Amino acid sequence: MINKVFNKIKGHPHLTDGTAYAILFTIGTCHLLNDMIQSVIPAIYPLLKEKFGFTFAQIGIITLVFQLTSSVLQPFVGRYADRHPQPYSLAMGMCFTLVGLVSLAFASGFLVLLLSVALIGCGSSVFHPEASRVAQIASGGKKSLAQSIFQVGGNGGSAFGPLLAALIVIPYGQHAVGWFALAALLASLLLTRIGYWYSLVLNEIKAHHRQRAFLPCTLPEKTIRMALGILVLMIFSKYFFNACMTSYFTFYLIEKFGISVQASQYCLFAYLAAFAIGTLLGGFLGDRYGRKYVILFSILGAAPFTLAMPYLNLGWTIVMAILTGLIIASAFSAIVVYATDLKPDKVGMIAGIFFGLMFGLGGIGSAFFGWLADRTSVEYIFHVSTWLPLLGIVAVFLPDVRPKKL
Repeated sequence: MINKVFNKIKGHPHLTDGTAYAILFTIGTCHLLNDMIQSVIPAIYPLLKEKFGFTFAQIGIITLVFQLTSSVLQPFVGRYADRHPQPYSLAMGMCFTLVGLVSLAFASGFLVLLLSVALIGCGSSVFHPEASRVAQIASGGKKSLAQSIFQVGGNGGSAFGPLLAALIVIPYGQHAVGWFALAALLASLLLTRIGYWYSLVLNEIKAHHRQRAFLPCTLPEKTIRMALGILVLMIFSKYFFNACMTSYFTFYLIEKFGISVQASQYCLFAYLAAFAIGTLLGGFLGDRYGRKYVILFSILGAAPFTLAMPYLNLGWTIVMAILTGLIIASAFSAIVVYATDLKPDKVGMIAGIFFGLMFGLGGIGSAFFGWLADRTSVEYIFHVSTWLPLLGIVAVFLPDVRPKKL
């Protein structure tokens, strides 16, 4: 992995020494736009359910198709990017999202909706592994900071999506989804600029035959596999719970407390905004106290708040949801950086696997909870999901990984 972006050279003023903050904030902005678009899909579920008369199982299948297309391709894209980086693939991937959005705005049935969300998912599948590589290269060695900046953009987008859906799509209907195509177009332009910078860096790497700046992980292979397995379980715990929150929290609030669809979107925004803030905090805390302890606190520490939520009134339910989002979100940046420390020569593939697991397990969780809600109730699945953070206890078995610089 590259520790520094190279010194300024004549004709290439964009290649600077140290951390390339302009690139990090730009790729973080693109992540915000990408994930904002993605988060519009679950945010408009109440509208789609009412318009087309879908069951909760059909809502779960929509999420499953979206999340699987967002996840299945990611490890393969990441592995290919590690070997053959494609600087302009980011902008090309965003074109899939653009087409999917336009199709979603005018979809007239279940199958067309599935195709639309699949196209948006494919765009996301191309974006995340290569964008993670860009963030790592631009980090100047500050990997946790870079991952946090990149990830907080995504979580910020996930928070703003439901808010914008409440302000734009819910009042004006399904066709208003088409306005989000402007966000995809802006992201494509920004990613084209990033692609230019990325191509310059790759040319410099090739010309100077730069080597890795970090030693490979010295842990035994068996320990590495065990640690990766624990991280996968952490992703399962975190994103099965989060799938229930993002897909069914609005339904839970509407059913239990009788609030409006628009008000439920504001409540979801509060949870997702806390999720975004928690992501940034997790990066800083991981550098200071060790990623293992951030992972342990993030998931297990959220359990008291999640377990209390089903028994509280509306106000305290929102407060507990905000605290849960703030705490549980801090894990993902720490998990990704911890995993890349275990496999420092496979950043793209590892990022693809874990982003893929995030989307894939989230999709499976949404489909499972949708199926269960049809057979029980939304309140029941909410009760079940609040126990998932207790799985965070297995993080105590993670080794403390702190790679040394050359």
